[in-house]
Amino acid sequence: MDLAGLLVFASALFIAAVSPGPGIAAIVARVLGRGAGGAVAFTAGVAIGDVVWLSFAILGLSALAQAFQGVFEMVKYAGAAYLLYLAWKLWTAPAEPHAVALEASRERPLRLFLAGLAVTMGNPKVMVFYLALLPALIDTARVTLAGYAALVAVTLAVLTLVFSGYVLLAARARRLFTSPRALKLVNRGTGAVMAGAAAAIATR
Repeated sequence: MDLAGLLVFASALFIAAVSPGPGIAAIVARVLGRGAGGAVAFTAGVAIGDVVWLSFAILGLSALAQAFQGVFEMVKYAGAAYLLYLAWKLWTAPAEPHAVALEASRERPLRLFLAGLAVTMGNPKVMVFYLALLPALIDTARVTLAGYAALVAVTLAVLTLVFSGYVLLAARARRLFTSPRALKLVNRGTGAVMAGAAAAIATR
C-alpha cells in the first residue's frame, strides 16, 4: 500500500465521515443530551464498525456479507431499537443538570460501545462506502497484511479526528443551555434527532 493510495483513501473517508448521517446524528444527539461522558465508548463502537466493513471489503467478502444479509438485518434493527431507547431516555430526561449527569454516569461503557457498533453495522452509508466505493479507490486484491494494518490505522485516525470534532462542538453547544427549560428543549430535540437516526437505519 503506497502513500498515494493511503492519501486517496484517507481523503475519501474524511469526506464520507464528515458528512452528516445516522452515525453522526446519533453521536451529536447523545452528547447534546447527555454530555461528553460516554462519548468515547460510543464513538469507539462506531469506529470499530468501520473497521469491520473495511475488513470485509479488503478480504473480498462482499459476497459473504450478502450471504449473511439476514444477520446484518438483525444487527441493523437491534441498533435502531437501541437508538429508539436512547431517544426515549433523552425525551423523558430530567431538566436538572445534576440529574442528567447522574443518569449519564450510570450508562455502561460496554453497552454504549455495542450500541455504536450496531449503528455502524446497520448504516447503509458505511456499507456502500466500503463494499462498493472502496474497490474503486484502491486495488483491494493487492493489499498486503502491512497495507491492511496501514488502512486500519488511517481509518481509526480519520474517524477519531472527525468524531472528536463533532463531540467537542456538541459539548460546547450543550454548555450554552443551563436553564431547566432550555435543557428540556435540548433533551426533546436530541431525542427526536436520535429517533430520526434510528428510522434512517431501519428503513434503508
